Amino acid sequence: MSVALHTPPTIFSMRHVPSWLLLALAGGAVNAGAFMACQRFVTHVTGLTTQLGMDIGLWSLMAEYGVVVLCFIAGAGASVLALEGRHQRGKEPLHAVPLVLVSFVLAGVAVAGHVGTFGPFGASVEQPTDFLLLSLLSFAMGLQNATVATSTGMAIRTTHMTGPATDLGVHLATSFFTEGEARRNALRGAALRGGKIIAFATGGALMVPVVHAGGYLAFLFPGMTIVAATALSFIPGFSVEARPSPPALSRNHRIA
Repeated sequence: MSVALHTPPTIFSMRHVPSWLLLALAGGAVNAGAFMACQRFVTHVTGLTTQLGMDIGLWSLMAEYGVVVLCFIAGAGASVLALEGRHQRGKEPLHAVPLVLVSFVLAGVAVAGHVGTFGPFGASVEQPTDFLLLSLLSFAMGLQNATVATSTGMAIRTTHMTGPATDLGVHLATSFFTEGEARRNALRGAALRGGKIIAFATGGALMVPVVHAGGYLAFLFPGMTIVAATALSFIPGFSVEARPSPPALSRNHRIA
């Protein structure tokens, strides 16, 4: 894999922590928007896979939910192809580009929904237009999650909260049995996880009045939030203090 754009010194810096919170907020907003539109969550694969299993025997529904899961995987793969492809050609990976694409997809969903492509907002469940909407949102969230993970050495995830919630408990418990720098690191890690969980929930809360005011146009809100985070932390030479020299963190050193 290509060298990560961020390593712990920048991941935990006051310059970039707001970006992880903004991206988690955007994930929560997209998840809430998808649920209000068609009664399905979309930023994580767990719920979609559970629904796939619950629809066993309903082959058309299983196929449609399977496509939505594959779209998340395709989004993640597209991110790595874009970043690693440039790295393999000896070029600097453009970490901002996949996130900008996520914003464009969300903007496209907002505009397409506003002109009637997906039908009335929240009016139907498990219709073909619902699965088109879910597939587009799933692709965008897979793209976001993989881009952030790759750019931080597999350290930060922003579209699901099961891992951060688990790590929050682990780090809080660890802080009881450590001292000095180890305890400070545990509390720092716990604070980041707790902040992401709060930000994700806040994104869902903010999406409710935005949806009531604008319907599908509400998806512009998380799109703009992602643009802000991209400007803060994903443009080398502008948003990153110093190019880190170590290679990407291994899975054994995952942060969140």
